[in-house]
Amino acid sequence: MKISLIQKYNVPGPRYTSYPTVPYWNEAGFSQEKWIKSFQKAFSESNSENGISLYIHLPFCESMCTFCGCNKRITKNHSVEETYIKALLKEWSLYCRLLPEKPLIKEIHLGGGTPTFFSTNNLEHLINGIFCFANKAANYEFSFEGHPNNTTYEQLKKLYDLGFRRVSFGVQDYAEKVQKAIHRIQPFHNVAKVTFWAKEIGYTSIGHDIIFGLPYQTIEDVVDTVEKTNSLRPDRLAFYSYAHVPWIKGNGQRGFDEENLPKDAEKRKLYEIGKQVLSKNGYHEIGMDHFALQSDSLYKASQNKKLHRNFMGYSASKTQLMIGLGVSSISDSWYSFAQNTKNLEDYYQLLEWDKLPIVKGHILENEDLIIRKHILDLTCEFETSWSNENLYFKDLGNVISDLKEIEKDNLIVIEENKIKITESGRPFVRNICMAFDLHLKRKSPETSLFSMTV
Repeated sequence: MKISLIQKYNVPGPRYTSYPTVPYWNEAGFSQEKWIKSFQKAFSESNSENGISLYIHLPFCESMCTFCGCNKRITKNHSVEETYIKALLKEWSLYCRLLPEKPLIKEIHLGGGTPTFFSTNNLEHLINGIFCFANKAANYEFSFEGHPNNTTYEQLKKLYDLGFRRVSFGVQDYAEKVQKAIHRIQPFHNVAKVTFWAKEIGYTSIGHDIIFGLPYQTIEDVVDTVEKTNSLRPDRLAFYSYAHVPWIKGNGQRGFDEENLPKDAEKRKLYEIGKQVLSKNGYHEIGMDHFALQSDSLYKASQNKKLHRNFMGYSASKTQLMIGLGVSSISDSWYSFAQNTKNLEDYYQLLEWDKLPIVKGHILENEDLIIRKHILDLTCEFETSWSNENLYFKDLGNVISDLKEIEKDNLIVIEENKIKITESGRPFVRNICMAFDLHLKRKSPETSLFSMTV
């Protein structure tokens, strides 16, 4: 990869888990009443046919990992579990009261924080409580994130018995010096143990999350981590770029100095080498930062152009409505977004008052919906088209003009009514999406908002 391209395109930019991105939500035009109408509309349009998704945020961690930008609460006091689950089920009941019929749940994802902070009994209580008000949709897919250091066989078995078939384990990197810097001491045998347990129990999709660009990380570290990962043969992999965003409140990313981080071309080389090793071992790139074996549902969805992406990550199927439960969770009706309060005490208080704990959101205009579809296609299929007149928008000519420079660098091919991302352009998907981001173009951020794209 040319160093000049990395220097040229390594700029702050969104990860596009949504469009518009959260900093550009029009909070003044949003209200809970508008969200409720939008969520009810999406439910009526999709529940009986496809079902809905639930993202459940479990924020507690026993220790701070200094690479993590997630919303979390650090504590070793496990008495917080029952109070939090009671609140989650209260929030879910408030949503279900607004529905004309029982929801069919197609997807559940337990994210964090550390979902496996919670005991087996409390996880069972949570899932059983959810299904007091709901039924499982056909071909449902339930998943959760597990910490290799504290995930137990009993947790894996109980969640399997409750319908979970996907689990992802956070690996990050196996080098001891890197683990010390990010405060995530996690021996290989811990990861191997939980991976083998999951295989033995019968999980059909096991994922590992690894990160490049971490402090002190070298090419040798990345190769060693990828090779060790391959020895366990997870079905899918997330190979993320480390997002250095130390300005976010509550972020623990201050356990190392800026000069300890690999920069620009050095960082990108970590990815390119890691990708080569993954490819050699049979892992296929199926979206931004994601790889899968041919046997995995994500690969099959990618080949069939059925891949979907939302706040939970990549999915092999699409639901129109995703309800986020828990502190800081984001809900998505396709027509609008709504985010819960990030403050745990406020979350409890609002639910005590029988109020949904939503504090902000965005109602998508028609232009937003069109751009959202283009960005979704670019991140899932590495191409987008406006041959359908419903996907044409008035600023498309300006967007294409802005993309001409990217085309000159052989990162995309612009056709009469389509854009295709080339193989060499895949590392720059975020930059290509930025050309479509009219909110970002119309108002450049005045402060640091986003991590670097490369």
